[in-house]
Amino acid sequence: MTQSALALDTDASKAAAHDAPDHEIGEGHYTNRAGWLRAAVLGANDGLLSTASLMAGVAAASVSPSQLILTGVAGIAAGAMSMAAGEYVSVSSQADSENADLDREKRALERHPRREFDELARIYRERGLDQNLANEVARALTKTDALDAHARDELGITEHNAANPFQAAAASALSFISGGIAPLLAGVYFTAPTVLYALFGVSIAMLAVLGALGARAGGAAILPGVVRVVVFGTLAMAVTAGVGKAFHAVM
Repeated sequence: MTQSALALDTDASKAAAHDAPDHEIGEGHYTNRAGWLRAAVLGANDGLLSTASLMAGVAAASVSPSQLILTGVAGIAAGAMSMAAGEYVSVSSQADSENADLDREKRALERHPRREFDELARIYRERGLDQNLANEVARALTKTDALDAHARDELGITEHNAANPFQAAAASALSFISGGIAPLLAGVYFTAPTVLYALFGVSIAMLAVLGALGARAGGAAILPGVVRVVVFGTLAMAVTAGVGKAFHAVM
């Protein structure tokens, strides 16, 4: 290739890179956030909604400010521990299943290496590689780390998405607490008869923020996420406040 042709080819490559959409040059992916994102978003939403609903129901029953604050603090503490315990148990079960699969795969590699090699090559053929290339890739990866290759391509287990019980439990507890702080502060700074309206206003605003953050962090459309969270969250608080009001009327 001549120097002028090479220069033209380089300029064309630069122009194509400049004109290409951002996702074609270096697209961002969100699947590696799935584990902690799910726990964090669920925890924050639950913390906000559970605490706000509980406090709204108690506030509608016309309790004293100290009782309202105590209800909020107790709700946050109990909810955070419950979320952490539930997430730890759930993710621990997932981790146990993953470890059991890895143990079985390790034994299979020791006992039937040829069969496992053929299985790995077949996976690559099903993904579009021809026979020779699939065998070459399988041979190279088996030589480097056979168990890692099978864990990733056969079982779908990688270091990025492997179950981490402690991480999930901590994320759930901390996010629940962070979500519950907003309605608790509303109960601290507002008193009857405005506290119930403050709880609704602050909680709805925070629900909208959490819905937007969760959708953006997950790469989804923001508006549907916000609408979904706000509508169902407001409904939950309204029902709980109605129960508290009815209980106060009966008493």
